[in-house]
Amino acid sequence: MFLEDMEYKNKSIPQTILGYGPFIAEPYFGHRARLYQLDLYDNPHATAEVIKEVYNHGIRAINLINDPKLLEAYDIAVGEGCEMKVIATIGKTDIDYLNPNYEIAKEADWDEDIELFSTYDCPLMLVDEFITDAYDWRLTSRILERINETGSLSGLVTAFPSKTTDLLAENLDMDLFDFYMIPLNSISYMMDINAFNASQRQEFVDRLLSLNKKVIATRVLAAGVLKPKEAFTFFKNVDYVDAISIGVAKIEEAREDFELLKEF
Repeated sequence: MFLEDMEYKNKSIPQTILGYGPFIAEPYFGHRARLYQLDLYDNPHATAEVIKEVYNHGIRAINLINDPKLLEAYDIAVGEGCEMKVIATIGKTDIDYLNPNYEIAKEADWDEDIELFSTYDCPLMLVDEFITDAYDWRLTSRILERINETGSLSGLVTAFPSKTTDLLAENLDMDLFDFYMIPLNSISYMMDINAFNASQRQEFVDRLLSLNKKVIATRVLAAGVLKPKEAFTFFKNVDYVDAISIGVAKIEEAREDFELLKEF
């Protein structure tokens, strides 16, 4: 499951992507964020060791943002033979995840990010969720157009898969992008759906499919709330997701998660 490459518009994109969340100590990890800060973000060599372990389990794509410590960690791993395809998130800003200031998010130097990741093996660039969810459609369109000019495929990230999905078609030129990254897991954790029961799930899926985009699921482990087996069992029965992004914080987690994924 999700172990092959997706061929799309002359680009090859691995269906399993290593996420960056633990590596930059995203605040949504709660008390664990402080541990990730000390163990990973402040120690690029430790992060590189996790990346190398993931690579050794056959994963050939990584989601990166323009962060010097994260990029240092990736460069260390690359120097030891672990070069991956980069799925770049463009316009990531250091703002409060739980109470984001969207006006600050919109001030991100996204053009610098695009220029940077154009120098990588980067088949896909995604507009960061806090820009997408600011609903400044003119700005979002400009960023997508700029990405497309580089020859990379483009897409959007959202933290609100229900609300944002409903707004896209009437506000954006849908030909501007091909990929859509959303939080998705069996308990609707970090999704704007209160109870992900069968009827709600089907209604949401129908709306998602109407976009006709390649869907990348993130937060599939619900920020650690779900055990990998629980999470992967859910996705075994999902046919509308084209790729998944999984973050791991330890070598042991990488071994467990990516070996288990091969069983599904």
